[in-house]
Amino acid sequence: MSPAETEERTCKNCGNRFQGIYCNLCGEKIIEPKDRSFRAFLSNILIAITFADNKFVKTLWLILSRPGYLSAQYADGIRVKHVRPLQMFFILNLIYFLFPVLQLFNSSLRTQMYYLAHGAWVRKLVINRLIEENLSLQGFELIYNAKSASLAKLLVVVYVVLAAIPLALLFIRKRNRYFTDHVTLSVELACFNLFVNAILLSAVLWVVSRVFQVGHLSWNNYLNDNTLTIIFILTNLYFVYRAAFTFYNQRGWKRVAKAVAMIIGLFLALEAYRLILFFITFWSV
Repeated sequence: MSPAETEERTCKNCGNRFQGIYCNLCGEKIIEPKDRSFRAFLSNILIAITFADNKFVKTLWLILSRPGYLSAQYADGIRVKHVRPLQMFFILNLIYFLFPVLQLFNSSLRTQMYYLAHGAWVRKLVINRLIEENLSLQGFELIYNAKSASLAKLLVVVYVVLAAIPLALLFIRKRNRYFTDHVTLSVELACFNLFVNAILLSAVLWVVSRVFQVGHLSWNNYLNDNTLTIIFILTNLYFVYRAAFTFYNQRGWKRVAKAVAMIIGLFLALEAYRLILFFITFWSV
C-alpha cells in the first residue's frame, strides 16, 4: 500500500479519523494534487458535456431495452449499479432544455385554442383578455408561445406526477408497490420520452431535413402533428407493455389490456398537464 493509503487523515466533511483516500463514514474523497491538475479538470468537463460515464450509458440502455427494470431495481433497494431515475431525468431534461427541436411537452396557443378538448374554454379566456387589454391575437400569440416554451421545460415534473396517477389506479392491487414507486416508473417513462421522442427524434429529423434539402424535396407532407402523435403512441405503448411485466409482473391478456388502458391514462394526464400549462402561462404573460 502507498503512504497515501496508510496515512491517517481527518475528513473535512464529517470530522471522522480514517486511513486511505475515502472516508469510511461519509464517503468523502481526499482531494490530492493530481485531482487539481488541468488534465483532471478537462476530464471532468468531458464527462459533464458528453456524459462519457459508463454508468450513464448503461442506465440509458436499460431504459430503452428493458423498460421498467431500472424502476424495479430502484424500488427494490438496488440503487448503486445504475444512475437513479430522477438523476437521469434531470440530465436528459437539461439536454432537452439546451437543444430543443421538438417541443414534446409544450403546446402552442393555437393548439390550446383549437385542437384540445378544453379549446372552447381557452378561446373564451383569450378573447376576453384581448378585448380587455386591446391586444392583437398575433402579438399575444408570439408572447404566449415564447413563455409557454420556457415554462414547459420547467413543468415537466408536473406531468410526471400526473402520469403516476393512472399507473397507481391500474395496479392498485400490487401491494408491494407504493405511490412513490409509481412515480419512479413515471420518471423513467419521462426519461424514455425525452430521449426517444425529443432528443433522438430531433436528431433524426435534422438528418432527414438535410437529405430532403439536397434533393430539393419537402418533408412537411410526411411529418405533421398526426405523424408525431402516431410515433408517440407506438413508442409509449412499447414502454408500458414491457414495463407492465418488468415492473408490475403483469402477465397474460391483462398485460395487453392494462397497457392499452395505460396509454389512455397517460393521454388524460397529458391533457391535464396541458391545461395546467395554459393557465400558468396565461397568468404570467
